[in-house]
Amino acid sequence: MNSIWYFEDVDLFNIMCPHKFKDAGYDDHFKNYKKNDFIYSEDAAADKIYLINSGKIKIGYVNDEGDEVISAILSKGEIFGEKAILGEEKRNEFAVVLENNTSICPIAADQMLELIRGNRELSLKIYKFIGFRLKRLERRLKLLLFKDTKTRLKEYLNELALDYGYKNTISGDTVIRHPFTQKEIASLIGTSRPTLNILINELQEEGYLNFDRKEIILKNS
Repeated sequence: MNSIWYFEDVDLFNIMCPHKFKDAGYDDHFKNYKKNDFIYSEDAAADKIYLINSGKIKIGYVNDEGDEVISAILSKGEIFGEKAILGEEKRNEFAVVLENNTSICPIAADQMLELIRGNRELSLKIYKFIGFRLKRLERRLKLLLFKDTKTRLKEYLNELALDYGYKNTISGDTVIRHPFTQKEIASLIGTSRPTLNILINELQEEGYLNFDRKEIILKNS
């Protein structure tokens, strides 16, 4: 339960998913997608939010130079499109499927607002979550603009440690078991995969980390 979706041991995915409610009217509430399918594009109507049941979603936008900027890669148990309940009418980002057999639970923005109005605990937690994500996005954009690539990688690893890490009680090292590929990590910090590999090797030589495909160990210095 390491996803940022889990606040104070409350599984918000299970609270929000409409099929958990009687008479919600969702017989086939999950929708399945293939790799590279668009969930929505920039300028599309912002009338739904989405919960990921399985698979991965890439969130990003195209900047003025025509380059794709990735702001988040999300996996099972996470939410996206949440600005639809904050008054956004059109999307200012895209959401694209990264894996085949990705399963998503869509929920209309007005239905989500009804759930929030009827559940004070959910209301507090959903707005806490949105504030958390906006702060994280702002911080990541500042890193992309003002920090070198090595610093961006270290900061991103600290984020992964918060979301997917735990402390080894014997060594004191932080063990991060995460769902991302090296290509995805490179996209999130605004670099290429070859450059990421060079930086990982440097940090391993410095004794900063051990890097495996699905496990990163930040050394207790």
